[in-house]
This record gives sequence, structure tokens and C-alpha cells, in this order.
Amino acid sequence: MVKKTARASHGTPAVVALERAGVPHTLHPYEHDPSSDLSYGMEAAEAIGVDAPQVFKTLLADVDGKLVVGIVPVDGKLDLKALARAAGGKKAAMAEPAAAERATGYVVGGISPLGQKTRHLTVLDESAEAYDVVYVSGGRRGLDIGLAPSDLLTLTAGRTAPIARD
Repeated sequence: MVKKTARASHGTPAVVALERAGVPHTLHPYEHDPSSDLSYGMEAAEAIGVDAPQVFKTLLADVDGKLVVGIVPVDGKLDLKALARAAGGKKAAMAEPAAAERATGYVVGGISPLGQKTRHLTVLDESAEAYDVVYVSGGRRGLDIGLAPSDLLTLTAGRTAPIARD
């Protein structure tokens, strides 16, 4: 299921983690447009030709002093109270972008839930279970990865919960 493209290497830590684990996946590179009015996730959905609810963004939040990864559809928002509950905490706030970059090794707009520098508790919105394949950042702006939600949960040791809102 690995889709080879003209670009020789997509060797981000996310792609390396998938390849090492032998997880079936597809790579979806696209030209990131820094002048786009779309959010990174909506730009990715449009560029790879997938409906926005099937494309997920990776966000980091501080839950009671610990960073937690929340993965929600790009056309929705992270419900911080729901994420705190899912993580067994009381209060959540979005992590500062610089802290998210340091903790993951990725830049904002290209943060992948896979291959992060440090493993964090990961919660995937339960809407992902409606799809055979979901799309997440491949570890840089302009690269998305398609994989089964169950594989995403296995590789991140994650769990599902209702953490998205409109």
C-alpha cells in the first residue's frame, strides 16, 4: 500500500516509524502554499482531494502540566475539556507552539502524531473510527500520510474519545 512518488525521499521520522513497523500506508505529498488563506489542514485536504472530516490535525495541549496529543478532523476544533477528561485530567490549555515544536521535533503545520521525539499520551477523535483510512501530517508541511485508524492508535499507543467539536 506504500505509494511511491517522484520525490525520492520523504524520510521524516513519521515515515521512518511507519516503514520500520511495516504498517501499510500511503504518502500524499503536495506543494504547500505559504500564501494560502486556508489552514494547514484544510489546505492538505484540498490538495490531496480528500473530504476534510477524513483529514486529521495533530494538536498538543497541556493537561495538568503534561503535554497530550489531540488528533481531530481539520474542519473541527479540539474540545479542551473533553481532552482533559479523556486524559484523566482536570484542565487543558493549548500548548505554546514553541513547546509543541520542541516536544515533537516537528514544525507547526507539519506536526505528525507519528515519530515524535518524545511519546505523549495520544487521543484520537472517535470520528476516525468511521473511516478505513485517515490522513495525518507526514511530519512536514506538504506531506500527508494515509493509514488505518487502528494502525495510528497502535503506533501511538493512543485511545479514542469524543474530543472534537464544530
